[in-house]
Amino acid sequence: MAYYTGKTRDGSDWTPTFVDNIDDEKCLGCGRCYKGCSRKVLGFKEIDEEDSARMFMFVENPGNCIGCASCGVTCPKKAFSFKPLEV
Repeated sequence: MAYYTGKTRDGSDWTPTFVDNIDDEKCLGCGRCYKGCSRKVLGFKEIDEEDSARMFMFVENPGNCIGCASCGVTCPKKAFSFKPLEV
């Protein structure tokens, strides 16, 4: 299986991994990933539970993702999963 690859500044091969999914069970809804993404890939969802409302993130605009993985780096619970783009 072939994946989309690029070159880093020093000429090394690099395979970007794009956001695939966010685990709702792990996500705290803290918004760190939202603030770290400059491409508006993520959005907030709210779940109304019996006693309180709970916020969590979801992938709103997957086509805007450039594979930088800043969302996953900023996530304290490692709720993100990534995959490379097949060619």
